[in-house]
Amino acid sequence: QVQLVESGGGLVQAGGSLRLSCAASGLTFSRYNMAWFRQAPGKEREFVTAISWTGGSTYYADSVKGRFTISRDNAKKTVYLQMNSLKPEDTAVYYCAARGAGAVVTNRGAYNYWGQGTQVTVSL
Repeated sequence: QVQLVESGGGLVQAGGSLRLSCAASGLTFSRYNMAWFRQAPGKEREFVTAISWTGGSTYYADSVKGRFTISRDNAKKTVYLQMNSLKPEDTAVYYCAARGAGAVVTNRGAYNYWGQGTQVTVSL
């Protein structure tokens, strides 16, 4: 059974930093592209960032470029999201997602597995 478990969310002041982690089990992690999405109240779930199964390619939404960094450790079966210079508009539930090896995509419908999400709240 595939499980993706996010952690590291919390409450932080604007300008602060958080590091999210997503631990995977039940799949050959090194063969999966990984992504982070987020969903704010009343809004659709949106793409944040993705990383290829090799870690060699990364993609970011314009809204987070230069502030967020995705990385992965295939030995630990974990993907990370380092979030710096956080803004109130980054407040959302952040979800980890996995997609089988192939093209890295930003379409949430293309991802096979999802975590339960972790809340990130950025205050003024």
